[in-house]
Parts: sequence; C-alpha cells; structure tokens
Amino acid sequence: MTTPPRLVPLLEQFDWACERLTDRMTGPAGDSGTGVSIAVPPMTDAEYLWEPVPGCWSIRPRSAGPGSGATLLAGAGEWGRDSASPAHPWPPPFTTIAWRLGHLSEMLALRADHMTGSHALTRDDYRFHGDAAGGIAAFGAGAQAWRQVLAGADDAGLDLAGRSTYPYGSDPEDPFIGTVWWVNQEVLHHGAEIALLRDLYRARQG
Repeated sequence: MTTPPRLVPLLEQFDWACERLTDRMTGPAGDSGTGVSIAVPPMTDAEYLWEPVPGCWSIRPRSAGPGSGATLLAGAGEWGRDSASPAHPWPPPFTTIAWRLGHLSEMLALRADHMTGSHALTRDDYRFHGDAAGGIAAFGAGAQAWRQVLAGADDAGLDLAGRSTYPYGSDPEDPFIGTVWWVNQEVLHHGAEIALLRDLYRARQG
C-alpha cells in the first residue's frame, strides 16, 4: 500500500523519534543532534529504576505495593506501574525512566490493539518490566505494532473519527491523523525526558 503523502512526514518523524530514543538507551552510539556520533553506554537496571527525588513513581514489584502517593500498581504480572484512581495527584509526581518508558510502551501497544487488534486490551492486561532490557524490548514491540497500523492507513481513513477505540484518550472523537500527531509528540517529549534523566544519572555518577 502506498503511504498517503500527508502521512509521510509524520511516519518519518515517528521512525526518527523511536530510533533516536532506542539508540539513546542502548548505545553503543547515538546522534548528537548535529549528525556527529557520540558514545552511549547501555542503560543499566539501576539507572532504569533510579529515583532521583523522594516520592518518585516507578515500575515496582507487585509484592512491594505502590509507591508514595500512588494507590495501585497498574498492569498484569509481577511488576506494575505506579498509578492512582480515580485521578492522579496534582502536581504530577516525578517519574523514573522505567515509568516513562513503560507509559510509552503501554500507550503504543494498546493504541495499536484498539485500531487493528482485539479492541479490548486495557491497562490491567499490560505487562511491565522491572529490568532495562525488558523495558526497552517492550518499547520496541509497541513501536512496531503502532507502525504497522500507520503502514496500513489510507488517505480517506486519516480524516475519520472513531477508528480507534482506545479508552484512555480522546481517540474515539478525533480524526485518525490527529491521533497520529499526538502519538508522535508523546514519543518525542518522553524520549527527551528519558535522555535528560540519563544525563543526570551520568553526572551524578561522575
């Protein structure tokens, strides 16, 4: 299928953002932003779960229970993501790399499911990972699932609202191309946050 011309720049932006974030986490090299390759050490489990300030939200063993200010651990399996019901506290808690990456991975996987999959997955079904390698792999799987959705889009479908039944956003009311834009900015801004946390961790370690 030919990619609709107006989707091309958004698809290229998504690919670039995912590749840059992955390189920034895995190494051994990444783009400095000027095209110059820089050395990037692989992210460790300690860094992935690092809590730089008191009261961080993170990915935690279910047996440990939720962190400060959280009321539940979202997801299935042995690890869960700090969350709160019915609403998150304000101002939002500071979150770890694990939390931010888990949020991105969950969002991508669930949105893909609610576009072309079962239309049934919820946050209670998603499995989070307590190690860096698992978290990075889950991000890659989520990104690939969402990219397959984009690769199958036609031009007429970009303007249709309600194609996505994703229950944690305004997707059912939004034109699909608006959802595509939103997902891109999520990857871009959370990717930048993760990169900054990596810089802070490295500076802290000397």
